[in-house]
Amino acid sequence: MDFKLPKIKKGLHWTTVTSEKALLVIIGIATCIAAAQYLFSMYLARDILLSDLFMLFIYVEIIGMVGAFYSTSRIPVTLPIIIAITALCRLIIMHSKDMDALMLLGEAGAILILSGSAYIMSMKDKMSLEKKKEFKQDKDGSE
Repeated sequence: MDFKLPKIKKGLHWTTVTSEKALLVIIGIATCIAAAQYLFSMYLARDILLSDLFMLFIYVEIIGMVGAFYSTSRIPVTLPIIIAITALCRLIIMHSKDMDALMLLGEAGAILILSGSAYIMSMKDKMSLEKKKEFKQDKDGSE
């Protein structure tokens, strides 16, 4: 029984790519709508708080993540980490007056861990790009 798995994979690949792109379009549109609604609620409240600005940054980062996927066909891992850091900062700002000190330390610790993760991932990406460059130079030089 010899199954043609590569043929099946190739046949299903277009569905994965198409559904991924369609969902990212929906995420992009929904993010723009959510940002517009948030801006409208800020306008109605006639008040702009620091937590509001962090929320707008989160919307921008999500749109940037969708744009990064369309330009490179991959989502850099650091972008969701940065979104999580921004969301935690927003929570700290919104609830810092009423927050237990241990909870505040926990969230600050989470930001520290996420920051370290983002740094490590950016170093990994940098090393991967250098390896690709070396591989290309070796390949070009050997021909």
